[in-house]
Amino acid sequence: MDKISTHEAEEDARNADILIWIDGTLTPRPDAKVSVYDSGFMLGDGVWEGLRLYDGRWTFPDEHVARLFEAAKAIDLDIGRSPDEVLDALEETRAANGMTSDAHARLMVTRGVKRLPFQHPRLSVSGPTMVIIMEHSRPKIPRPVSLATVPHLRGLPMTQDPKLNSHSKLNCILACIAAEKAGADEALMLDVHGFVNTTNACNFFIVRNGAVWTSTGDYCMNGITRQKVIDLCRANDIPVFERNFSLVDTYGADEAFLTGTFGAQTPVGMIDGRVIGTGELGPVTQRLRELYKILVSV
Repeated sequence: MDKISTHEAEEDARNADILIWIDGTLTPRPDAKVSVYDSGFMLGDGVWEGLRLYDGRWTFPDEHVARLFEAAKAIDLDIGRSPDEVLDALEETRAANGMTSDAHARLMVTRGVKRLPFQHPRLSVSGPTMVIIMEHSRPKIPRPVSLATVPHLRGLPMTQDPKLNSHSKLNCILACIAAEKAGADEALMLDVHGFVNTTNACNFFIVRNGAVWTSTGDYCMNGITRQKVIDLCRANDIPVFERNFSLVDTYGADEAFLTGTFGAQTPVGMIDGRVIGTGELGPVTQRLRELYKILVSV
């Protein structure tokens, strides 16, 4: 079985000619560059957001930008622009690329260019650096994904808070590598207490006896799509619980699915070699997909 990712997208030749927004300048993709002394490149010192364009509208843009500013404040990074100015830059990039739907934006802010290749924040002498990469991007996930539980944990907030969309994603990358070596598509990660938490790239849900379960949220990115699914459950009489649960609970689930800005709701067919439910898209996941499509089209 060929490996896939929760971020698989259809090939689109138009992406070769996209314009990338770098600190207020729209630059053709082949010429888009940042300094090798940039804090993001050198140290992973920055935060980011991913947004999707559906039918001419960005999905939950105010919430994404608010989360970006919250993360920047948490790491003591001054973005140097207002939320409205960031949204204006997003719209400028969209218009310049002539995108109307099925687009994905990666909005990144780093602490800027350093004068020496060392970590102290005072060594950043210009910046911040802000980049928007926007691509024509239609998800292409041809089957339910498979997961493998890995030894890499979602850690405590006093180490590197897993709620941050940080440029430093090495822990999740190592988890993904371990899952691929185990023959799976992506990694299922536990929290520091051994409870099921999240995958290396998405939030994780199971369905048992018609009820939707997800983690407490204490050790994972509190995803915007994750919260929308919880809200949809509550508004549509689908029992939903944010709780601690184990791998035993997970293996015995009727359905499992992932949430994220890119793929919305992605079904999971197998975990650690065990088929989940029928191994296909389940009825609760399908209903949530339909409710979510209505939500983003309003």
